[in-house]
Amino acid sequence: MNLLNECIIYIQITTMLQNKIYQNYFLEIIKTFFIIVLGLSMIALTVRAVNFLELIVDNGYPVSTYFQFSFLNLFGIAPKFIPLAFMISIIIFIIKHCEDSEFIILWTSGVKKIKLVNLILLSSFIVLFIYLLLSTFLTPFALNKSRGLLSQDQLNSFLPTIRSKQFSDSFKGFTFIVDSKVNNEVENIFLHDTGKNLKNFSSNASEISSTTIIAKKGVIDNRQMFLIDGQIILSRIKNIEVINFEQLNISLNNLTTSTIKKPKLQELSTIDLVRCFSKQIKNTCDEEAKKEIIPNLIRRLILPFYIPVISLLCSFLLIKNSVILRDKFLIYSSSFSILVFTELFIRYTGINYQLSIIYIFLPFILLFIFYLTLIYKLKTTAKNL
Repeated sequence: MNLLNECIIYIQITTMLQNKIYQNYFLEIIKTFFIIVLGLSMIALTVRAVNFLELIVDNGYPVSTYFQFSFLNLFGIAPKFIPLAFMISIIIFIIKHCEDSEFIILWTSGVKKIKLVNLILLSSFIVLFIYLLLSTFLTPFALNKSRGLLSQDQLNSFLPTIRSKQFSDSFKGFTFIVDSKVNNEVENIFLHDTGKNLKNFSSNASEISSTTIIAKKGVIDNRQMFLIDGQIILSRIKNIEVINFEQLNISLNNLTTSTIKKPKLQELSTIDLVRCFSKQIKNTCDEEAKKEIIPNLIRRLILPFYIPVISLLCSFLLIKNSVILRDKFLIYSSSFSILVFTELFIRYTGINYQLSIIYIFLPFILLFIFYLTLIYKLKTTAKNL
């Protein structure tokens, strides 16, 4: 009876230790994954943030809008690195513990390798859920929010958009150039307005097709421009009117930036994209747009299911003395090839129906094949442990 109790206690302690080990392994994989995906995302965001500087330089948005826009775009960048980051984290985890011979303790204590495979597979489904949460809800919301920031009338100052001896068309229907700029003072100014941004120069503004202003000097104060010694040229359908002035105060409050403000397909909610197949949404879902909608939906809903496939493929590294392990590069290249495949062929799913069907069902087929192959390989190599 005492021996039976001791056996029960031993089994309980062993089970607790194994569960603790599995828990530590799981946390290690997830922790490594988050560190890698955050690192890659921050590097990519830093590079893109340089391009976002044109919001301040060319379009006159305030600095606060720039930082908000950059932060919201992080949600669009991070999902693109999730599959790669998870693949790297699994490879690092397996190679690290194999080289340190930590797995040998588990194998010799009677733990089957398939349990570790299941643990890796479980972690992949956690990552899959995170990817689905981001791609389906958070990313479209954040990108749509960032586009909404640009839709607001937030022109902080006209001055940053001015560069000496360079034509600028950062604003709709408004082109300008200056010969020189020192602080907020400019010289030899040329303004050409075809969007009726400049008003109050004629009693009948509807007849004016374009307004051109030439001045020798000027001073810019936020959204106001004070011009000295110049001419206003009003182009009408039948004639041209020239008005000379010594001083002129121009309000630039009506200027709107030429930045794209209409939400792109990847910025629309998943529900709106799905509705495009059953109901036309004005200015969004025409027949041409549907060719782009299919890849967007597949990227959000199907691509995450390739993550478990990658995890099982990397799990082949656990097979000792197998043909596959004689060349580890084969596993690395195969995993990376699947990632390339998921990105390369997803672009053609909108124009090829057969390809889209293959893309949708392939991860589930590969998942089934790889898992059965792993079970078979682990059983056949168990005698060598």
